[in-house]
Amino acid sequence: MRVVIAPDSFKGSVSALGVANAVANGVRAVFPDAEIIKVPIADGGEGTVEALVTATGGQIVTREVVGPLGEPVMAHWGVLGDGDTAVIEMAAASGLTLVPKEKRDPRITTTYGTGQLIKAVLDRGIRKIIIGIGGSATNDGGTGMAKALGARFLDASGQELPPGGAALARLAKIDLSGLDERLRTTTILVACDVDNPLCGPRGASAVYGPQKGATPEMVKELDAALKNFAAVATVATGKDVADYPGAGAAGGLGAGLLFFTGAQLRPGVEIVLETTGFASLVATADLVITGEGRTDFQTAYGKAPVGVAKVAKQYGVPVVCLSGGLGDGADDVLAQGVDALMSVVPQPMALDECMAHGAELIEQAAARLCRLVKVGLTMSAR
Repeated sequence: MRVVIAPDSFKGSVSALGVANAVANGVRAVFPDAEIIKVPIADGGEGTVEALVTATGGQIVTREVVGPLGEPVMAHWGVLGDGDTAVIEMAAASGLTLVPKEKRDPRITTTYGTGQLIKAVLDRGIRKIIIGIGGSATNDGGTGMAKALGARFLDASGQELPPGGAALARLAKIDLSGLDERLRTTTILVACDVDNPLCGPRGASAVYGPQKGATPEMVKELDAALKNFAAVATVATGKDVADYPGAGAAGGLGAGLLFFTGAQLRPGVEIVLETTGFASLVATADLVITGEGRTDFQTAYGKAPVGVAKVAKQYGVPVVCLSGGLGDGADDVLAQGVDALMSVVPQPMALDECMAHGAELIEQAAARLCRLVKVGLTMSAR
């Protein structure tokens, strides 16, 4: 039996690699002679760097950057095994988890540190970058990122604006004369799994601002500021991207990357699966086991397990998804190539307990799954 194990992380509990190892242990407990291929994956959010570096035999690089509130933070990025491609998680430099709950204010948070990571990649001579833009603390339209790469954002009197999304209400001119020339010859793939525009009721401020600390009044203020930013940026760049699907991702970082670089926005799991050569690994598999922390109606809209299943279905390989929890609409994934779902939680348990024992629960669930597979094999052989 050849089993490909391709899970996302169980966020806050077990990394994608940790999940893959736990599933492998469960498979071996039932099928000790199975050939196991582990491909930890991600959809552009937390774990993207680890997944791609692990899958390609690359390396992690760490450097100090400016965090979302202007404080120094240590952020990691990765060089893939080919040595020619870098992978960045914007959340490592500008993420919500870097901001204490009581200090969350998307009017002042900045993506400057994300721009510093891009510059570090360029300084290393790498000209292909994958950027995951999930989990942001920001709402600055990517202006902090662009500022770190040499752009200037000026008010009507020619003064530089302070960091943050609220200041964009006063934006009158963007000076791109100092923007890093190396961006012109750099391929940037943006792992983006939402289709929100920059502004309006489905825009960055309205949909994602509240989880970053925005009150209803702040949402109106930030949305108006981003509308002004989009108008000024369109004049400066000749690009009109405010309504582009994904422009509103990461507080408008999607729009900023479109405005100031030659970025392409694509579903994160597609980028990850292509980069890892997943299709060639699954083509001769007998079974694919994927998984994620929670499976619900959102999973069917292109999250990691569905991305895995779509590739596996091209080769007629069955796919089972192990999940930390099954929510409303979980069965929607059954129409997207996933053949079966299984919760890793065997009995009523407190969430904290589940997360503390995540790897153990995942291993046990994988063993239960494989015992069912064994029953099926026995039945088909009769």
